Amino acid sequence: MINRPIDKLNIKLKYGTPIIGTHVSLAEHCITEVMGETGFEFVWIDWEHSAMDRRDVQNHLIAARAAGIAAFVRVPWNDPVLVKPILEMGPDGVVFPMIRTAEEARAAVASCLYPPKGIRGYGPRRANNYGAMSGDEYLRQVETSFWKIMQIEHVDAVKNLDEILTVDGVDTIVVGPNDLSGSAGLLTQTRHPEVLALLDEIAEKCRDHKKPFGVSLGFAKETIEDWKRRGCAWIACGGDTGYLYEGAVGTYKNVKEIMNG
Repeated sequence: MINRPIDKLNIKLKYGTPIIGTHVSLAEHCITEVMGETGFEFVWIDWEHSAMDRRDVQNHLIAARAAGIAAFVRVPWNDPVLVKPILEMGPDGVVFPMIRTAEEARAAVASCLYPPKGIRGYGPRRANNYGAMSGDEYLRQVETSFWKIMQIEHVDAVKNLDEILTVDGVDTIVVGPNDLSGSAGLLTQTRHPEVLALLDEIAEKCRDHKKPFGVSLGFAKETIEDWKRRGCAWIACGGDTGYLYEGAVGTYKNVKEIMNG
């Protein structure tokens, strides 16, 4: 029986079914419930670039469970001190930003695993359903209960990607096009030929290693089509602040046209 949202995503990966999610950066956890109602299959809770605190992150994870969708948390940095409390909240994935070497990827994986495989301290809270799950049951499934996601967003990472992809415990990678373009001296120029070549190289290496990959970006039809062509398995697209702004601007313009017409 499939009980966990991550199991549903794993089945989609197995059969090559696209997985579509979106970003959440505002603290109000009802936003995650709304995203679940729209049909998104996961939310990317962005703890790196937002004003959210750990309580806000946990509330989003609770809302995701209520909505029946998976939830990934991007931590601010590849630091076990930051990762550990997030793991205790029971996310479906942890995104490690700015992974540039295999050594950094190994450190990220180690922070997620208990000894002897890793360095994670034992203290599950929500991760073992507040104790409803026995210790033995929890340990049997803990390594498969969430994705360990390495974010590739620097030219150094592309150079080292073959080694990163062979690190045991790396479940998937995700591309960050904006910071990748910045590391090439072309910040936000994600359709510059030099950047497009880097993105194609990432996809080619992932295919060679049979490692699923995702991408985090906004919405542009041409860009989405490019990632489909590259064989992207999952995509985090758009986000709450953009939806709020676009909806507000659209409403204001429509009402203004009516009232002034």
